[in-house]
Amino acid sequence: MPVSPARRLAYRVLRRVEQGTEFAADLLRAAPEPLSDADRHLATELVLGVLRRRAQLDDVIARLSGHQLTYFDPEVVTILRLATYQICFLERIPKSAVVNEAVEMTKSARKRSAAGVVNAVLRKCEVPTIAAGSDRQVARLAMPDWLRERWERHYGEKAALALATSTLETPPTVLRVVDGYAVRMREELAAAGIIARGARYAPPTLVVESGTVTKSDAWLAGRVVIQEEASQLVGSLVRPQPGQRVLDLCAAPGMKSAGIATELHQGLLILCDRSLRRLRSMNISRLIPAGVSFSAVQLDAASPLPFGVRFDRILLDAPCSGTGTLARNPEIKWRLQPEDIERLAVAQERMLRHALEALAPAGRLVYATCSLEPEENEQVVETALEGQHEFAVLPRTPLSEGWPNLSVMFDERGYFRTRPDLHGTDGFFAAVIERSPVST
Repeated sequence: MPVSPARRLAYRVLRRVEQGTEFAADLLRAAPEPLSDADRHLATELVLGVLRRRAQLDDVIARLSGHQLTYFDPEVVTILRLATYQICFLERIPKSAVVNEAVEMTKSARKRSAAGVVNAVLRKCEVPTIAAGSDRQVARLAMPDWLRERWERHYGEKAALALATSTLETPPTVLRVVDGYAVRMREELAAAGIIARGARYAPPTLVVESGTVTKSDAWLAGRVVIQEEASQLVGSLVRPQPGQRVLDLCAAPGMKSAGIATELHQGLLILCDRSLRRLRSMNISRLIPAGVSFSAVQLDAASPLPFGVRFDRILLDAPCSGTGTLARNPEIKWRLQPEDIERLAVAQERMLRHALEALAPAGRLVYATCSLEPEENEQVVETALEGQHEFAVLPRTPLSEGWPNLSVMFDERGYFRTRPDLHGTDGFFAAVIERSPVST
């Protein structure tokens, strides 16, 4: 029997993810196949489901086969994971169809000698074979031990359990309403068969509950964009004033930049990124108000900045481990190593020091990551600011007064934090740093 288009795409994406540094979400969006909406949805469910629950699936495969996964060729492992996920988590798909397609995929992958083993393992697979015991057992298989243990040290055992479990959940599609009129947009989307509710923290934001947004007139016209809620909140902390000069140092893919430009209304916006490819892929010009002059510059923020002027507002959304986005980008769980966090923190500190030099007197800089790791967050800020008396992190009270709807997210030192288990958003960190009006 032929293998369905959705499963073919899922297999190819998973193999590329396992072989390199690409992200599944990017590969799925860029897939050239003319798939139906149903097939594309299934391919996405398969890829992200397998990545989220990889350790659970591997545990089942090892128990059913009597072998560690290193016994199998990588292609066979991917096929077994795909099929095991379908049998254990997608009960609407008949098991017989899953097994037959897995055998055909094994043959197509030129691993014909393994087809019998694949068939035998999957015939034994049933829903109860998945590790569904206690919450602790599920959390243990949700991520690598070193990361879960790190969270236990930093956040406590109960919070670490909740965070680990949150990485297995499917995050919602979140929309930023470009003109800010969320109620009106919600009604328009409802008329098109798309059901959305208002977000909890970001007012011009909708959370999609059902329907395909990317088919809507609002999406095609650029009146709504997909942007996670905590990401929007971080951008709002920049709070530019009309006429100011604004610098976004790690801008791609540009959604925070577009939100900042809307609030700026008129002034100068410089968008930077180390990757020329990512800069060119930003398609946000139609989201920039006519009064905002903007340009894109390729640069590495870890090197001294080339600008001859200082900026009133700077956003440094630094490249990071991404541990606050593991439900959205589950491959990070299996790629990240403990030494990566230390390496990233060194680069982040260099970026922050260079960004501080470019900040004008009385200016504001927002340092942000989508990491939950202290080494990339407050430790970077405190190290970079040590001895820098003209800079200070804005304390909690003025931040809570300026953003009362976010007051629960500012800690006693003024640091902004969101967590998937507490706020239902991605995990972000931000520090709002201001420079004194008189600067040397």
